Amino acid sequence: MQESGARRLPRGRHALPRAEVQRIQRSRLCRAMADVMAEKGYVATSVADVLKRAVVSRQSFYELFESKLDCFMAAFEAAGELLLQRIAEAVDDGAGWARDGGPPAEAAGDRLGLFERAITAYLRALSEEMSYARLFLVEVHAAGPEALQRRAGLQDYITQALADLLGVTDEAGRFACHVIVAATSAMVTSAVADNDPDALRALGPRLIAHVRVLWDAGVLAPSTGQPDGA
Repeated sequence: MQESGARRLPRGRHALPRAEVQRIQRSRLCRAMADVMAEKGYVATSVADVLKRAVVSRQSFYELFESKLDCFMAAFEAAGELLLQRIAEAVDDGAGWARDGGPPAEAAGDRLGLFERAITAYLRALSEEMSYARLFLVEVHAAGPEALQRRAGLQDYITQALADLLGVTDEAGRFACHVIVAATSAMVTSAVADNDPDALRALGPRLIAHVRVLWDAGVLAPSTGQPDGA
């Protein structure tokens, strides 16, 4: 989930606009927050640790963030957006999974295939970006109520997106989607806490098989009364 813009500023004088300088600094600080916390945990991580890792001045930090928590929340938001982007690219070439949208309605002909691509992309993204994954799934619990509330909101969004992806509209099916998302979150959190990317990737086939069982049992089948894709 690494953002390509997390690069160093040119040495010496440069002609970059202030907005671009701040964008680069913000990206570097978010990445540094994730990397340091992966080593030390949220509680033990200080602003000074983040500044040293990002090679950004304290003045610049406080021009962008009010506190360590504010920087953490920005890093959490960046991790979430990049994660959704990875899923979107796998499912719909980048369209339909943005925060203000949802999975594409025209994908009804192969909903289980789309789910397989989505969960595979999700697990791959976590396994390739373990620092951001740890911030997103583990350290969020140490950051306090605001961070947990933000995580719950994102989890609700993903639940709704999963229901839309599978074409589920009835209450029982939506609850099943909620259970799938919550269970997946618990399992990936354990693997990330153990720093085990192989365990993350290994979850994919089992999750896909379980969702297929629920689909075949009618729990997740579209509730229109017609065959999927009709």
